[in-house]
Amino acid sequence: MSAHSYAAQRPGDEFLQGARASFPVVVAAAPFGLLFGTLAMENGFTIFEAVFMSATIYAGASQMVGIDLFGARIAPWMVVLSIFAVNFRHVLYSATIGRHIAHWTPLQRFVGFFFLVDPQFAEAEKRVERGQRIGFAWYMGLGLPIYVCWVAEAWLGALFGRLIPDPHALGLDFLLPIYFLGLVMSFRKRPLWLPVVGVSALASILAYKTVGSPWHVSIGALAGVALGALLPPREAE
Repeated sequence: MSAHSYAAQRPGDEFLQGARASFPVVVAAAPFGLLFGTLAMENGFTIFEAVFMSATIYAGASQMVGIDLFGARIAPWMVVLSIFAVNFRHVLYSATIGRHIAHWTPLQRFVGFFFLVDPQFAEAEKRVERGQRIGFAWYMGLGLPIYVCWVAEAWLGALFGRLIPDPHALGLDFLLPIYFLGLVMSFRKRPLWLPVVGVSALASILAYKTVGSPWHVSIGALAGVALGALLPPREAE
């Protein structure tokens, strides 16, 4: 569907639609955000440092990698490179979403790419598949509640996380991966979904066993991209 065929909506209505779509993401990410604040304090961070990291890096997996590496005596460039390896998939996200937001201003795209985390990308892609336009108001309606709650959860986790004796034993850190699995499954009707996901998962597991974390994230993503580029295109069912 071309951009000219999208039905126009008022910015206020679009913002509210995005805010409603953010609710499941906020609920799923809450335990992970709290866990980050707790672990940051256990690794010697101050409350300000934990909140500042969530507000600026704004990427759960990279933040988890960061708090482990900051406490180790390794070169700063290695910390930056490791975080980039985990976040490399966001480069692919921006390349995909960029074609759908060409009507945004440069400043809007700059802001939008900052908020382009995993669930933001998935919800935007699903909106396009439904034949709906990605307006800046809708995008921010989705992104702002997730971002604000994420930063607030880091603060709460830093303040009160030690009251939870063992977050891992309660399974709190597993809720967000379950949500991500649901996001991946929501694209299962796309052409080549199964082989791309299968190869990406296999490459990621092998990389985790051989190269180690966090490189398995980028290696798995690149393997899926390479397979998708090599296979002949197929029509969607």
